[in-house]
Amino acid sequence: MKKRFSIPLMLTIFVVAFVGGIMVNHVISGDNIYEQLSKFKDVLSLTEKYYVEDVDSQKLTEDAINGLLGNLDPHSVYIKQSQMQRVTEDFQGKFEGIGVEFSVVSDTITVVQPIGGGPSASLGIMANDKIVKIDGKSAIGFTNDQVMKGLKGPKGTKVAVSIVRSGIKDLLEFEIIRDVIPLYSVDASAMLNDKVGYINVTRFAETTNKEMVAALQKLKSQGMKELILDLRLNPGGYLDQAVKMADIFLDASSDGSPRKVVYTKGRRTEFNEEYFAYTNNEFEKLPLIIMLSNGSASASEIVSGAIQDWDRGLIVGETSFGKGLVQRQFPLSDGSALRLTIARYYTPSGRLIQRSYKDGKDKYEVEAFTREEKEGENIEHKESSADSIHPKFKTANGRVILGGGGITPDFIIKPGTLTKYSVALNRRNLFLEFVSHYLSTNGESIKNRYKGNLSEFIKKFDIDEETMNNFVVFTKDKKVEFVQDDFKKDKDFIQSRLKAYIARNYWGNEGWTLSNLPVDTQLEKAMSLFPEAQKIARLN
Repeated sequence: MKKRFSIPLMLTIFVVAFVGGIMVNHVISGDNIYEQLSKFKDVLSLTEKYYVEDVDSQKLTEDAINGLLGNLDPHSVYIKQSQMQRVTEDFQGKFEGIGVEFSVVSDTITVVQPIGGGPSASLGIMANDKIVKIDGKSAIGFTNDQVMKGLKGPKGTKVAVSIVRSGIKDLLEFEIIRDVIPLYSVDASAMLNDKVGYINVTRFAETTNKEMVAALQKLKSQGMKELILDLRLNPGGYLDQAVKMADIFLDASSDGSPRKVVYTKGRRTEFNEEYFAYTNNEFEKLPLIIMLSNGSASASEIVSGAIQDWDRGLIVGETSFGKGLVQRQFPLSDGSALRLTIARYYTPSGRLIQRSYKDGKDKYEVEAFTREEKEGENIEHKESSADSIHPKFKTANGRVILGGGGITPDFIIKPGTLTKYSVALNRRNLFLEFVSHYLSTNGESIKNRYKGNLSEFIKKFDIDEETMNNFVVFTKDKKVEFVQDDFKKDKDFIQSRLKAYIARNYWGNEGWTLSNLPVDTQLEKAMSLFPEAQKIARLN
């Protein structure tokens, strides 16, 4: 055997096999990635050297990256270094700055509200203050990005602002020391009546579960026996926070095993993961309704999908956006990042959350907001079994539910539609601008009348006819054509929106959210469906 397989022969066989393997691999895999990188390097180098004008090689590279990702899915994206801080802040639940929410109204930075506990609030900066100078230089005409650049900054740094306040002749000068400012996930939590609690969650960030538990405990102490969880327009966020939220409401299976919340599948097996609800929780038998909109995505869909699959509660509203792709963020050498899709999300019953994007990114972006849905009960989905767009699945108790992307509600309830007149008022930001003027003369009396009592304000404050007439005159002066029929049709909405802006001035986002609820037709219908929610969850 030693003679037959000598060392020179073995080396010859190894070399032939190695070279042959490379050639076969090249044929099978197509263009080699290193060849493509070399090609791109050559094109970039030649362009920079010979193009008729000077070129920005960094911009060309970033454009090439975006072009590459544009041929993948809609959620694989390149994040510039300059955008990284804002992206991180959105989900960390905090940022560093002076602590105000603002809007640019008629070219002037207007404080919508100081954030409680932040440095601006502690110095006495108030809602409706106008910031006209930043560090001694005029801030009139600033864009949102310019405002953020001027006011945000590292904790401990200082910024000077000059403020115009109604009723005070001279400019007010403030020197603000920037600090860490919290961003909250739970915008509002309140009792809607003597037994129905309401919680509005606007994102899934680092502190969402902590805020959610605190809101539930508060409402329980106020007598909550049923809960509406509002995830409308919630774009999602951290997966672990979605799992923890579902865990609050899901109990163990009949055999004592934990219930699956969501699982992922990717091309690479290391990205296949399963997530379960483990803990016992005092809210596992609480009658539950979750509200969705066509803007609810990602983590919102994970929570509602798990609740629906396990027949734990009722889903009402519109079919959700259908964003079920798992991204991993890879940092790049210059401080930018690549957020790349590595797997897909599936609900416990096997439904793929992701909506199809085969017809292109442009159609994908608008499709969720233009789809036609028939209102009514969908407790048992009876669409044709031949419907390939909406394949059928079954819940834990055998109910038929639909796949095909997004979470289709058990009851489809559409929001009311606005006339073109009201849409124009919204787009021009005229509600906020009018309220800013209104509070200049009426703010103190409102503050003294309600003394910080939001529930009293919601019950007793109304936008009277005189104020409505003044608003119409104001909008006409702003060159918005008055349409009598549209105004009449949307009058309740207009009054509610003006009231909400006033409430936000004193009670922040909670005031805004709760002031809009009395004219919320989706919420009104949802509140009538608790018997169905209890029946599905077998809580009767």
